[in-house]
Amino acid sequence: MEKNTIKQDSGSILIKGISYFCVTIFALFCLFPFALMISSSFMNEQEIVREGYKLLPKEISFKAYDLLLNNSTQLVNAYQVTIFITVVGTVLGLFMMSMAGFVLNRKDFKYRNFFSFLIYFTTLFSGGLIPTYILMVKHLHLKDSLFAMILPAVVGAWSIFLMRNFMKAIPDSLYESATIDGAGDFRIYWRIFIPLAVPSLATIGLFSALGFWNEWYNGMLYIDTPAKYPLQYFLQRMVSQTNLGALINSGAVINTADLPTQSIKMATAVLATGPIILLYPFVQRYFVTGLTIGAVKG
Repeated sequence: MEKNTIKQDSGSILIKGISYFCVTIFALFCLFPFALMISSSFMNEQEIVREGYKLLPKEISFKAYDLLLNNSTQLVNAYQVTIFITVVGTVLGLFMMSMAGFVLNRKDFKYRNFFSFLIYFTTLFSGGLIPTYILMVKHLHLKDSLFAMILPAVVGAWSIFLMRNFMKAIPDSLYESATIDGAGDFRIYWRIFIPLAVPSLATIGLFSALGFWNEWYNGMLYIDTPAKYPLQYFLQRMVSQTNLGALINSGAVINTADLPTQSIKMATAVLATGPIILLYPFVQRYFVTGLTIGAVKG
């Protein structure tokens, strides 16, 4: 009996060791592109042209970051704009989508199926670019406003249904007991649903934050003032222009072969993805739970 136990223990240890080894190799493969991106952002332009992107460059160059930081004021403004639309858009979106999920799950709401269909309909059809632009500019008067980058993405149909499905996992007895105690609908939502919905809120909040952080399209359409450019759109303009016009206007002598036209792409990727990556560890423990709970219930 003891021999069988020892064999089983050694076998389980071997399986665990192989599993950990495979997961470690897979994690290294996932980390490799990020390591290559960071190392390539410090590469010399001539070395990139000759040998391509490498994990270990022969020479360290800061020219790409120098070009980006030459516009440090605009870069800081772009970070502030992106942080603002990310925080405001995520908080406002979570509040609205959680309330929508709460209402659509209530069995005493007579028209919940009708409104669910209207929300689902938006995933199949949209008004298109021109009607949306006319609505935002002519009727809502959001031209050159930061809210032009917030309102179009503040609510998502998929997130509303995820919140509604999560609500189905909460026992109805909690609502009934709260109602007997005299609690109103908003108090039930705020005091019962919100504390229990943290995994789902963290999951949807991460998706929303990523969407707002990567915002550039609406900024290109509606924003005219350079000080209001979001980070992604600002960096895209920097990559396309490579700051050549600013150098020419300053009267500097330029060797175009030394311009970091390739490494600046990696440097902009580092500046764009670095801060948002730091957010993931704080919500990672809720991520799988939120997706699983929202997917099990139909």
